[in-house]
Amino acid sequence: MAQKKVAFYTLGCKLNFSETSTIARNFKDEGFERVDFKEEADIYVINTCSVTDNADKRFKTIVKQAQKVNPDAFVAAVGCYAQLKPQELADVHGVDLVLGATEKFKITDYINDLSKNDFGHVHSCEIEEADFYVGSYSIGDRTRAFLKVQDGCDYKCTYCTIPLARGISRSDELLNVLKNAKEISEKGIKEIVLTGVNIGDYGKGEFGNKKHEHTFYELVEALDKVEGIERLRISSIEPNLLKNETIDFVSKSRIFVPHFHIPLQSGSNEILKLMRRRYMKELYVDRVNKIKEVMPHACIGVDVIVGFPGETDEMFLETYNFLTNLDISYLHVFTYSERDNTVAATMEGVVPKNVRAKRSKMLRGLSVKKRRAYYESQIGSTRTVLFESENKEGYIHGFTENYVKVKTPWNPELVNTLHEVTLTKIDDDGIVRFDFVKTYA
Repeated sequence: MAQKKVAFYTLGCKLNFSETSTIARNFKDEGFERVDFKEEADIYVINTCSVTDNADKRFKTIVKQAQKVNPDAFVAAVGCYAQLKPQELADVHGVDLVLGATEKFKITDYINDLSKNDFGHVHSCEIEEADFYVGSYSIGDRTRAFLKVQDGCDYKCTYCTIPLARGISRSDELLNVLKNAKEISEKGIKEIVLTGVNIGDYGKGEFGNKKHEHTFYELVEALDKVEGIERLRISSIEPNLLKNETIDFVSKSRIFVPHFHIPLQSGSNEILKLMRRRYMKELYVDRVNKIKEVMPHACIGVDVIVGFPGETDEMFLETYNFLTNLDISYLHVFTYSERDNTVAATMEGVVPKNVRAKRSKMLRGLSVKKRRAYYESQIGSTRTVLFESENKEGYIHGFTENYVKVKTPWNPELVNTLHEVTLTKIDDDGIVRFDFVKTYA
């Protein structure tokens, strides 16, 4: 019998990428061959996202892409949207199987017969049942790996569906995180990005145990001692959970890099209260100042939402001016979109969509200026670059430890290697050029 082929498409966040990789390894253990999504496969697995409208709409397009390549292929949907609206996905023409939060890691158990179904079969759960933890990490796609350390969220932000899609906050055991980190390093991957829904809340056990077995700081401290890892990057962390001790530790760390991504969401305290965020903007300023005090060259990325219900022109300008005056490096701008079963969807003061789009455009423009100013501040400095594996129009790209994007003419020997470089100038495309100084492993 010919070996069955499986292909994957991942929508959304780094956490989804890490989980797709784990599911893919499960298929490999069952004897499947993984192929690219554009190739003909027997099964197409789509890992869905619920954060933006765009991710929802793209699902149908992706199903059509799979069917175009192989109309007889078995199509399965997993992930956040599959948990929130399983029947909606099951009703999409061509979908055979939809698995919710507790079932997605058992997908191979559900695939006994690969013949097409007349309608999509749904296996989902009440989200309260998602009280166990499945560790994940992604490898094979990049020169860096996404290592999942935490899942779910106990916060009740009024715009967010993640607690409904992923359940309560729970974490991997420290020893297991260290084991996974060691496994990744042994595969020759140079950089690990820690990921989760709310990683600063690391340490809560399974079954709704609110007690922290370990703290996020203890996790950082332990990972710093793992042999073979060249770089560790902290992905998004809530400002109220990013403590001084963690910032100080990163500033002196052997492998943790000076790059933080800290969600702000709004520079208006009024809007932060409506969002039920757990800090005011003054705390955010304090976190940025602390980082810059001990790591002046650190890169700081910011998430911000525009067009939240009740956001007046004045409040938006308050956010715009707040970010203009803050020593940050780039923005991830999200245009607010109504999500079913969230408090915000029922709030008054709905912002017209054309106004949301205009505000989003303004902040994206500000992000370009911020990134440019940050890159300019780094010209003349000596940094370490990790090169990636893609040939982009004759160039190979890489990132410095403090997240400056660089490029040099394509050379396959540079892939997944570290080099000390001096940053020399910013090209017309906004990417930085450099001179080689020293080569590492």
